[in-house]
Amino acid sequence: MNDDHAETIDAYIAAAAPEARPILRKIRTLIRKAAPDAEETISYRMPAFRGNGILLYFAAFKNHIGLFPPVDGDAKLDADLARYRGPKGNLKFPLDEPMPYELIGRIAALRVAQDKAKAKPAKKRKA
Repeated sequence: MNDDHAETIDAYIAAAAPEARPILRKIRTLIRKAAPDAEETISYRMPAFRGNGILLYFAAFKNHIGLFPPVDGDAKLDADLARYRGPKGNLKFPLDEPMPYELIGRIAALRVAQDKAKAKPAKKRKA
């Protein structure tokens, strides 16, 4: 990534290292499929998808693709992600390994479900 700050996900991907661009495009597509109504944005200089809150951030780094925030709430998915977790629980997918797109799709689906559950309005009390 260069020092210019991208204002759109398209600009972010265009400025990424050539080897990261197809991966970023595929991750964007996976998240868009799971969250067709989410808003695309740039937040903290990273591409992000926003539902009721931020669903996911993703970013290209020198040696990996990062996915944020930490994901929890699905024991099987947690176990499958263990090898990719960084010190704070954020996910690091090495660029020198096959990208686990199926896992990334599962993460996106879980984050969408969690976002929808969080956004349900509280029940109204009877007067």
